[in-house]
Order: sequence, then C-alpha cells, then structure tokens
Amino acid sequence: MYNLKSIVASILFSSLTLPASFAQDRGLEIAQNSDKADIGYKSSESELQMILTNKQGQTSINLLKNKTLEVPNDGDKSIIEFNSPKDVKGTKTLTYTHKSGDDDQWIYLPAVTRVKRIASSNKSGPFMGSEFAFEDLSSFEVEKYTYKFISESMVGTEKIAIVEMDPKDPKSGYTRIIGKFNLSKNYRVEELEFYDRKNEKLKTLTYSDYKLYNNKYFRANALNMVNHQSGKKTQLLFTNYKFGINLSENDLTEDNLKN
Repeated sequence: MYNLKSIVASILFSSLTLPASFAQDRGLEIAQNSDKADIGYKSSESELQMILTNKQGQTSINLLKNKTLEVPNDGDKSIIEFNSPKDVKGTKTLTYTHKSGDDDQWIYLPAVTRVKRIASSNKSGPFMGSEFAFEDLSSFEVEKYTYKFISESMVGTEKIAIVEMDPKDPKSGYTRIIGKFNLSKNYRVEELEFYDRKNEKLKTLTYSDYKLYNNKYFRANALNMVNHQSGKKTQLLFTNYKFGINLSENDLTEDNLKN
C-alpha cells in the first residue's frame, strides 16, 4: 500500500526521468532519419574551392576534387585531392569512416612522395591550414554519438529541430555538437556548432545553397566554417556534382594514393 509521500516521490521521479528518456529517443530518431535520407547514392564526385580567410580578412584559394563511396555495412570512403596552388598540388587525403572504432585516415605528400597515416589522437588537428579538422572529413555515422533533443519550432514554413550530439570517442576534439536539422527538407543539416574540450564554443559550420539531386539527395553547395576563437574562417564551394560514378573500394586505398 502506497502512502502519500511515496506517491509524490514517484511522480517527481517520473517527471525527471521521462523527459530525459524522450530527449534521447527523439534526438536519436532525428539523427537516424537524417542518415537514412542520404543512404543509397552509392558514389559521387565534385569539384570545390576552399577559400581560407585569416583574422585580417586576407584570403587564399585552393582548388580540390572530392570522390566518395558508400561502403556496405560501414561508413563512407572518400578522397580529397588538391589541384592548386602549386605548392600543394597532388596532395591527397583518404578517409575511411567506420560505424564504430577509430576511422582510418592517410595523407599523401607529393613533395616527399610519402603516404602518412593520421593518428586518431591527431584527428582534431587542422586539415591543410583550414578551420576544418581531420575528423570533420569523416562521414556522419549515427553510432558514434549520443543524442539529446533540445527543441523543435517552425521557421517560416519549415520545421526545424535542435539536437545535441556528444561524440563517444574520447579522442574527439569536441565535447558536443549542436545540430540544426530541417525536418521539412529530408532532415538535412542546416548548421552545426562545435564545442571544444573545455566546453567552450569553438566553431560554427553553416550549410547553404542546397540542391536536390536524383529527387532524393540534398547537397549544400556552400559550407562556411567560422572559428570563433581564432577569428579565421574557411569556405567550401562545391560544383559539378556527379552521382553513380565508376568507383570501387580498390580505387580508394592507401596504396593507390600515390597514383
């Protein structure tokens, strides 16, 4: 038989635990829907400009090419190759994302004709002088985060959800990432806020100029990463997206980086 005190305690316990459980489940559901919306493209390639802007507003431009391959039952494989400027031309980065465990990353440096493995402990370091870290090159995998739903609201005619994503990997450079998902547009990501190991706001990545390909896959043609602590920013501008290209796992290997 319950007394009044035990009933009150039960109500208080439920009010504390159920919202937390809902926040986890709803956050995970949104992340899963975002991931599902992008499954099945098989392979793609694009060209891009990487525009680096320092604290004084001075800019430099790199021209790159990117190829990505879906790997069944695992994360994506992708390769980024620099075509200019001359001092970095031929530099290539290969990333093999896994659903669990450390990702595999290598960089080919043509000046020394050497392939170097990127240690997982160094993945928070900057990618080629940009405001993107090596870990930012990995594909999004639901299994690598825990989730917390924060809010949902209408912005104009579109439903926007805010979800906190906490990396499970202790070697990540981030304690948490706050994501803005557009539920009205295939759960596509509109913005990410990155918080460093001190839990201070580090960077904001904004996705814009979205295009819909094959009536299913949204791709942002402009990504803008702003570093709030350094005052620097990096913009990626994508063009010439192609899907279903002739690409296999054998094309994206450490041994083929020199080719």
